[in-house]
Amino acid sequence: MNKGGDCIDEKQLAEVVNKKLSQRMDMTREYSDAELKKLIGLCVEKILEKIPQTDINPQRLATEVFNSRRRMGIIQPFMENPNVNEIMINGTDGIFIEINGMTEDAGVRYNSKEELFHNIQTMLSQSNRTVSESNPIADAVLPGGARINVVLNPVAVNGPIVTIRKFTKQQYTIEDFIRNGTLTAEMAEYVKNAVLEGKSIIISGSTSSGKTTFLNMLAGFIPIGMRIITIEDSAELSIRHNNTVRLETRNANTEGTGEIKMRALIKTALRMRPDRLLIGEVRDESSLELLTAMCTGHRGSMSTIHANSAKDTLVRLETMALWEGHVHSEAIRRMIISGVDIVVYLERTEKGRFVKEIAEVCKDEKNEMRLERIF
Repeated sequence: MNKGGDCIDEKQLAEVVNKKLSQRMDMTREYSDAELKKLIGLCVEKILEKIPQTDINPQRLATEVFNSRRRMGIIQPFMENPNVNEIMINGTDGIFIEINGMTEDAGVRYNSKEELFHNIQTMLSQSNRTVSESNPIADAVLPGGARINVVLNPVAVNGPIVTIRKFTKQQYTIEDFIRNGTLTAEMAEYVKNAVLEGKSIIISGSTSSGKTTFLNMLAGFIPIGMRIITIEDSAELSIRHNNTVRLETRNANTEGTGEIKMRALIKTALRMRPDRLLIGEVRDESSLELLTAMCTGHRGSMSTIHANSAKDTLVRLETMALWEGHVHSEAIRRMIISGVDIVVYLERTEKGRFVKEIAEVCKDEKNEMRLERIF
């Protein structure tokens, strides 16, 4: 409370501090984080001297101003919370977070679309990306490794819409997966031996079902000394082998040039003498390059794909390969039979993430493709 008995709005006070800060800053020079924090602290101190009876926490106020200037504003605490996997900003309507596998209202929201748009530009600038009315959709990887997707209005009617997917830095072991019930000990032994024997594995599931985390765990069983090449849209895999090459796709620049697609990287990787290829996720005609690699001596390759079941995984692989346009479906099915050994299907439920199916790709007496469920 101030002397007049009126409540002091912390948001309004942060705006006052920001204006005072702008007046004191030398816009011709760069400030380090430490310098900026010191200057913000002085501004907070001067302003709070004029309202000595307020119960505003000076440290919290200074942190809020710093976050708005250098970091991610009101979502910064969620970025720092290791239990938060996803942050979903629905314009000024609200912010939702996925925490420990459950989606909940974050309890905070942006006051205006202008404030949110400023925050978006701050985040994207860290990855040298921009978004505008002429280019209303943007994807980028933030410095900490989180993946951000932005869609502006009018494409997003209640936008701007921001989705941030964080990726844990924790290295999960197969024992962790057994302990939390993701898979049984028998399943664990089976997939471990499959990797050691050089089986080619496709890991499928819905969004946020744990496909990349599971692939990362399986990669730990690749024998030491093998040359591993990873190909991803956003570098998420963390491979501990010394002889590892990491390739990443690239989006087009503001002039619409410079794009490097996954299929081009798969072709390039085949010239780099890989023992094992790890493809982060196939979602287009790069499926054909993946199948080609698996059928031309690159056994033990692994990839992830969005699908609703083990059976649907093969349908998706075939469908995406057909997008190429010059290969017959029968030929693609033969490639799947020849190249893909095992499908692991993960399911995400309210109780967690689980291996729902493990199946081997076989052919029947008519040489038709079929799945034999192992678990």
